[in-house]
Amino acid sequence: MSSIPYSISQPSPKAIRGSFLDFVDDPFYVPETESVRYVADGLMVVANGAIVAFGPYADLQENYGELPTTTYSNQIIMPGFVDTHIHYPQTEMIAAYGEQLLEWLNRYTFPTERKFESKQYAKEVAEIFLDELLRNGTTTAMVFATVFPASVDAFFEAAERRNLCMIAGKVMMDRNAPDFLRDTAVSSYEETKALIRKWHKRGRLRYAITPRFAITSTEEQLRLAGKLLEEFPDVYLHTHLSENVDEVAWVQQLFPDCQGYLDAYDMAGLVKERSVFAHGVQLTDAEFQRLSAAQSAIAFCPTSNLFLGSGLFKIEQAKSAHYPIKVGLGTDVGAGTSFSMLQTANEAYKVAQLRHQKLSPFKALFLATLGGARALCLEDEIGSFEVGKAADFIILDPQATPLMAFRNQSCWPEQLDELAELVFSLMMMGDDRSVHATYILGQQV
Repeated sequence: MSSIPYSISQPSPKAIRGSFLDFVDDPFYVPETESVRYVADGLMVVANGAIVAFGPYADLQENYGELPTTTYSNQIIMPGFVDTHIHYPQTEMIAAYGEQLLEWLNRYTFPTERKFESKQYAKEVAEIFLDELLRNGTTTAMVFATVFPASVDAFFEAAERRNLCMIAGKVMMDRNAPDFLRDTAVSSYEETKALIRKWHKRGRLRYAITPRFAITSTEEQLRLAGKLLEEFPDVYLHTHLSENVDEVAWVQQLFPDCQGYLDAYDMAGLVKERSVFAHGVQLTDAEFQRLSAAQSAIAFCPTSNLFLGSGLFKIEQAKSAHYPIKVGLGTDVGAGTSFSMLQTANEAYKVAQLRHQKLSPFKALFLATLGGARALCLEDEIGSFEVGKAADFIILDPQATPLMAFRNQSCWPEQLDELAELVFSLMMMGDDRSVHATYILGQQV
């Protein structure tokens, strides 16, 4: 386990007691009895922002029983949620009516993003955005900013003040966008390089090279994005892929020499282990195989895919045993309709149902925690309760509303099958009201 590259002012250890749920492996490939860890009466000890001990209370009380302890009864303690794809500038245009992807971008998104030329405006939205994430129990996210570098500065400054583990980047787009949002291949390269040097690995912050999607980038811009990945091999690549049928057709027209949408990125050297591609609804079998071979990740964004009418993601193919792909959940606000990862998991379950698949509550919550951390190559730092990881965690209340209290009035679960029933109802009925508390580096925020 890597050491935590930060510390906070927390002079003495403290403990959290309650029922803990996390994952020690991927339940898509390992039986849930072996991949799900449930400690009905557990203790987690936190010091200097990190987990220093974790296990059953009975095993740890002798050594840590005297510590100041916060106890949560009839609630579930989980690692903080990980959102693998979201747009902070689109916060104010969430729930914009009536269009599919390409029309929606032109009608709603681009005019909204123009406002972020003002850093003051970007700062105001960043504050609202991060507060909303934390209120919904999301402690780490991979985030689109806008084409304006000041929008990246505003976001990272707000995240740094909160000690958050966040990944973000300046959007790159030099064609097929309004003049007021276009950069150039060279300017996007130079501005991105300056932002990487300023923000990447500054505390808990990470940088993602962020071409919006192939349609809005020339081959030269994508090539220079690949050059940046060569120069800074531990930064991320974050973009959109195969979301919408019309989009896929347009990419084929713009890149006639490429063997499909993914190949437009691959030719530029953008398909790598730290590459995260949002959506992937229209992927071909060959593209699934290529993503698996490259160890790239997909951000599954069900509320967005349903809202924009983009289609049903093939979760069973992405998580196949033959060509496994790292998959996380993404809210994709503002095409996505909720900041809540519980609501996002709810819609993921329904997408699977429409494809005649079953997405168990444990598989869905894995995608929202350790699965998301793996997708972002952050599993050594976040995503579960391993000793040494950051103490980013949430308290979930399965009785947060009158109806949920009525639904979940039976005895508190001791066994995994009982827990499955409880967390499924939490996933289907829960939202921000179900997040009783959010902790960052062991401090309630």
